[in-house]
Amino acid sequence: MTSTDDDEAPRLRALRPRLPSPVQELVDGRFERRGVRLLLKRDDLIHPELIGNKWRKLAPNLAAADGRAVVTFGGAYSNHLRATAAAGRLLGIPTVGVVRGEELAGRPLNPSLARCTGDGMRLHFVDRAAYRRKSEPPTLDAILRAADAEEAYVVPEGGSNAAAVRGCQALGAELRDRADVVAVACGTGGTLAGLAAGLAPGQRALGIPVLKGGFLTADVRTLQQQAFGGPRGTWDLDDRFHFGGYARVPEELDAFATDFEHRHGLPVERMCQAAVRTRDPGRRRRLPPRDDSGGRDHRTSFPVMPGKLP
Repeated sequence: MTSTDDDEAPRLRALRPRLPSPVQELVDGRFERRGVRLLLKRDDLIHPELIGNKWRKLAPNLAAADGRAVVTFGGAYSNHLRATAAAGRLLGIPTVGVVRGEELAGRPLNPSLARCTGDGMRLHFVDRAAYRRKSEPPTLDAILRAADAEEAYVVPEGGSNAAAVRGCQALGAELRDRADVVAVACGTGGTLAGLAAGLAPGQRALGIPVLKGGFLTADVRTLQQQAFGGPRGTWDLDDRFHFGGYARVPEELDAFATDFEHRHGLPVERMCQAAVRTRDPGRRRRLPPRDDSGGRDHRTSFPVMPGKLP
């Protein structure tokens, strides 16, 4: 583990995360013809069940919870809910997942939510209007009462808070001087906020939002203010690659991901990671499914979470 882990609970260290995660270079003619050197930051190898940014964001929050039950929030296909449930099982910590969509309570669980319950998470479904207001103290208090989780440690949606942002700062530090641009998929902005803070001067973090709405700029600034007291690093967002919104996988995106898998032998998670790879970091345009030409010398790293969700 890195030096930033010194204050984490001993049982977190006992999970033996692989840190720093390795960097893997991929040879891909589509990127090379644009002068782009493609590196993958293999955060999927940190831990077999707490992969990618989930370890970096959850570990400091679990340490702060200090054995208390953890309650957190997400949609029906939330990777964050699944990671929190897995962490609870591994550490023996009770977990509660507040799920957006009260109408889902009477339906069979999808594979993602079924995995959460299989890992011991207790699910509480709330209506969408209340879910949108969950950051307001009266609404949050009402949700916690209804979920019988008033004494639990609260982790926000996506795991993004000041502790998580500081945890993700190590990701940037591990990539110092390894790439000109570091691209990452963004849901709530916490990873981008920490990543940018950890990079060296002259490096840039590029966030690819997987949700529509153009709201992340303000959210990332707020997270950096909460974590560091002000802006850190150089970063920007490209909102053109959400493909209609979270969990939307149109034919074009699936074709690109399938071709990437065939070329490199790395399965690609469709909800977030595939969208990042369709973005040409050297020219601010979308890469085609199979071929193109032109470009300049440019080193780009992608923190990745390969693998299809079961």
